[in-house]
Amino acid sequence: MQQMTPRGFRGTTMNMGLKDAEDDFAVVVSEVPARSAAVFTRSRFAGPSVTLSRDAAAAQRNRGMVVLSRNANVATGRVGAENAAEVRRRVAEIVGIAPDELVIGSTGVIGRPYPMDSIREGIGTLAWPFPEADYAAASSAMMTTDTRPKHVSVPMGDAVLTGIAKGVGMIEPNMATLLTFFFTDADVTAQDLDEIFRRVMDKTFNALSIDTDTSTSDTAAIFSNGLAGPVDLDEFEQALHTCALRLVRDIASDGEGATKLIEVRVRGARDHAQAKRVGKSIINSPLVKTAMHGADPNWGRVAMAIGKLEDEVDIKPAGVNIAFGDLPMYPEEPSDELLEKAARYLRGDEVVIDVGLGIGDGEFTVYGCDLTEGYVKVNADYTT
Repeated sequence: MQQMTPRGFRGTTMNMGLKDAEDDFAVVVSEVPARSAAVFTRSRFAGPSVTLSRDAAAAQRNRGMVVLSRNANVATGRVGAENAAEVRRRVAEIVGIAPDELVIGSTGVIGRPYPMDSIREGIGTLAWPFPEADYAAASSAMMTTDTRPKHVSVPMGDAVLTGIAKGVGMIEPNMATLLTFFFTDADVTAQDLDEIFRRVMDKTFNALSIDTDTSTSDTAAIFSNGLAGPVDLDEFEQALHTCALRLVRDIASDGEGATKLIEVRVRGARDHAQAKRVGKSIINSPLVKTAMHGADPNWGRVAMAIGKLEDEVDIKPAGVNIAFGDLPMYPEEPSDELLEKAARYLRGDEVVIDVGLGIGDGEFTVYGCDLTEGYVKVNADYTT
């Protein structure tokens, strides 16, 4: 029977006092040396966890990650940097590896230092070897305002790839995304791993947006320990894409206050980059998002979101097509019957907006969600 988790990864979760009762601390680490690839937020307010991890990731030999949730440890000055380094060092000492073999992630409220007394006490109870990694528990421990844990496993020959992620708000990735980690026992060279990981992140997590806000803590990394032997690289890339896209769709549908997943497919663009800009303009429009929430077939808001890209001078209204699902809204004026069909379609929990630009063969698909009263409620009360 096909193994459904990668070999050789151990982990643990516990409560460190950041959340009231649930686990808020997770570690997953390879028993043996590993290769890695990672990408991080480009925010000018990137936290010390990102700074430490970015430096460590350059060597491409990270063996795993440690994450604390409900506290981003951002904008906490010298003390915050020292605390992040101490957490990583203490965990590394327990595992018996160098601190720079761990990626550290932190997510939650900005501007508050870690409660180091309780964290030191908690880490002091850990002992290596940890149990076999429990990815459901790790993804749950990373959660902040998520309503459900997010984890996916994909087999590929004798190897397995498992991905975990957290994130439902402050999501407009400018590198990869939020917090997401992938673990595999496939044997992939560091160069191939990095190239494949970046390609897949660009088409999946960088195609995701909830609210246009780029997090200070975004971290994405993959760890490959090679215990299952080599795999076909095309098969590996497809497995990583499948795993990442499932996580992206899960995050989008779980967006803060969301009631539906929105998928914007742009085709006929000048190139890939233009299609992505158009898709992001549509998915990030509050007017489009609220129309989708209200099942209002107001295709004019989609046209507006395309039209505000004023520098895209080769986009001509006469060459544009807009559809909801397979229902054409523009350029032909929709009948009352078609508008009613569109309204029924938009009441579903997944909506596709299809846009043709009529310029070239560039295409890109982006993912997001509707904008609801629930989003306002979650974020108005976030720190309390």
